[in-house]
This record gives sequence, structure tokens and C-alpha cells, in this order.
Amino acid sequence: MTEQPTLQIAVVGHTNVGKTSLLRTLIRDVNFGEVEDMPGTTRQVQGAHIMLGAQTALVLFDTPGIEDSIGLLDYLEQLSSHSQRLDGPDRIRLFLESPEASALYEQEARVLHKLLSCHAGLYVVDVREPVLAKHRDELAILSSCARPLLPILNFVASDTARTQEWRDALARVGLHSSLAFDSMSPPLDGEEKLYQALSLVLSPYQHILLELQEQSSRQREARHASSINLIASMLLDVAALRMRTSIETDTLAKKIALQQSRVREREQACVNALLSLFQFRRDDYLSSPLPLNEGRWELDLFSPQALQHFGVHVSMGIAAGAAAGATVDVLSAGLSLGTGMAIGAIAGGAWKAIDRWGDRVLGKMRGFRELTVDQSILQILALRQIQLLNRLEHRGHATLTPLRLEQAPHLSLDNPTLTKIMTLARAHPDWSSIGDDFNDSPARQRAIETLARGLS
Repeated sequence: MTEQPTLQIAVVGHTNVGKTSLLRTLIRDVNFGEVEDMPGTTRQVQGAHIMLGAQTALVLFDTPGIEDSIGLLDYLEQLSSHSQRLDGPDRIRLFLESPEASALYEQEARVLHKLLSCHAGLYVVDVREPVLAKHRDELAILSSCARPLLPILNFVASDTARTQEWRDALARVGLHSSLAFDSMSPPLDGEEKLYQALSLVLSPYQHILLELQEQSSRQREARHASSINLIASMLLDVAALRMRTSIETDTLAKKIALQQSRVREREQACVNALLSLFQFRRDDYLSSPLPLNEGRWELDLFSPQALQHFGVHVSMGIAAGAAAGATVDVLSAGLSLGTGMAIGAIAGGAWKAIDRWGDRVLGKMRGFRELTVDQSILQILALRQIQLLNRLEHRGHATLTPLRLEQAPHLSLDNPTLTKIMTLARAHPDWSSIGDDFNDSPARQRAIETLARGLS
């Protein structure tokens, strides 16, 4: 197979406009470069490789920020005043050979040297800032390198964005094509749009860029499908969980606590798997980004507040149980009673609250019973994971601010397909990987696939 040529693009712009942040998001690497909310963080040129199959198809070079474009433009004009016949690239090369290229304008020299050696440049601007003289001089200097420039309008999601002001300013210097790409909150198809826009200004490499565009689209769709499958598998595990217990108070309390622990751990495993799939680190959420505290959700899955926060609507019976921390159904063995009765939980020392209403229920029950997870908890599980998936799909890999899941509208599991699968799962405790009698089977896999289609 003929080896594809490698396309090289320099990511350039003023200092502290989000060049490294853009690259982290594009290559999905939270460790690339150094990102801080202060100017001049990047001091050296660093390359990020993007693969097409087994070959490097594109290298994006992160460059230092241009800090003194006004002074540099004045120096360029003085330097070339006796060489009027010099064109733009020759004037830049003359500067790179001058003493100031390794002294006063050393950082700017690194940028221009890299841009001259690349096929094109991505010119990143922070649209929250007004268009100033330094930006116009910066564009004049970069244009002298005679390389195609594609402006990237960063931070367009900000309330203070001056997007149209920047489009107008770019058009005045002949840059009529630009791309809005917020590196903190990237659009779902932002990467594909970038490759498409580049293909219009780099026609010799159009076939490579279009292949990268198609590859990015396939990868995005595959991530989403894998995420939905992870969530469906978790929900099936929890719905199918059934634990046998006596109704003796201490034994029942311990069994409920064990069941809650298994469900919490299963949800946490799903969270970790989603973070890994989107190439985020676990410590991205330990302190702030997700509503977690030391690795756990701040809003406990089994608390009444969780029902209110996530807008989960429950029946009157479950609502009464929620007052005491209700989290489970207690079902007779074989479901011979025909109904499930909420009995409450011990989370947060709430077990004593069950005395207000549970004695009447427990007084009628004798022998052994089976515990299953209540439908309202399944709703919270589904809502939290789907909401997390949505936020991860729109989260840049250089985001420094905490990711917190907001209160969301009611997620209904009344879809006939979902209800059918959940009901079926309750009758198959061997489908639960967190149960005591787990046995994977083709039927279980079909149930997960059906549930995933219902969640998509």
C-alpha cells in the first residue's frame, strides 16, 4: 500500500487564546501540553499526531503565543526597508536570521519558523476579547508566511463572545472562511467540520482530510453506541438483582445495606467505564467535575433528595417509603403475593424511621422474602448515566471548571420496550453480574441489546 503523505499544520495565535486546549480536545488527550488560565504557558513547539489507520496522517504543532505583534511588525518593516523587493516569506526568513529572532522576539520566531515549515496554520482567536490593533498586526505577520490560514473561533459558547465582530475583522484581511470550535464545549461534529473546512483550503490533501472526517464520524458514533451499551448493561444488572433474606430486623437491615452497596459499586463502575471510553481521567471527577465526593456521588443514589433532584416521579407507596429512605421492594419468594411493597432502607441511619409506617407491613410478613431494586432507583440510574454521557460528549479535554450534573426533567421508563425488559430482568436473577448466581447467556445479551435500542 502506498504510504500517505503527512500533512503538517501549525496551531498559531496570540498568547492565552486556547491553542493547547484546542489540541487536547482534538486528540482527546488530557495530558497533552500544559493548560493554565494564564498567558505564556506554552513556550516550546510540540506536535500532536493524528492517525489514519496505522499511519500518521496529520501532525498538529502547538506553538507559543505571539505576545508583541506590534513591536515585531515595526521591526520587520525596519528590517526590510532597504530590501523593498522582498516578498512576505523572504521578509520572515530575513527576520529569522536576525539577532532579535533569538533575543527580544525569540518566542515569535519559534511560531513563524514552524508556520513556514508547515502546509497551513490554524489561527486560534479568543472571541471573548475585542479585536485590537495587536491582533491586526498579528494577522499581517502571519499572512506574510504565505501559508493558508483557517481561523478557529474559540470560546464561542461564552456569554461575552464577540463572534460577529471577529468574523468582520477577519473578512477585512481576506479571511472569509472560519470555524467556530469551542475547545471547552466542542460541538458533537466539531472535529469533522474542522477537517471539512481544511479540505477546502488544502486541495492537494483533500482526500486525506475527507478520510479523517469519515474516520472521526465513525469513531464518534462507535463511542456513543458503546456508551449506551454500558448503561444498558448496568441497568439490566441492577434490575435483575434479587437477594433472599429473612424479615428479622437485623438480618434484613444488613441485607439491604449489602444490596445498596452492590448497586452503588455497579453504578460507579459504569461511571469509570464512560470516563475511560471518552479518555478522561478518574481524578477529573474526584474533587469537582462530577457530583461526587471522594469518588462517590454527592447526592446518594438511595436518598429521598435524589428523587427530588432528578425529578423522578414515583407512586404514592414508594413516595411514602422515600420519607424513610425507601430504596427496595420486598417481594415474597416466587412473587406469590403479586405485588411489591416498599419497606425503606438503613442509609444514613434512616432505619428507625421505618417504625412510623413499616410495622404494619412487617407484622404481616413471615419467613423469607426477596429484595429487588425499586423502579424509581432504576429511573435515577438511567437519568444520571444518560445525562453524564451527554455532558461527556460535549466536554473538551482541557476543561478546568467542574462538570456538575444539573437537575434534569423527569426521565420516563414507561416506554413499553424498556418496561418489558425491566420486568423480564426481575424474573431472571441469573442475568445480574452483581448477584450471587450470575450466568451470562445469549438471552441476557439480547435483553441488553433491546434495552440499548430503547435508550438510544
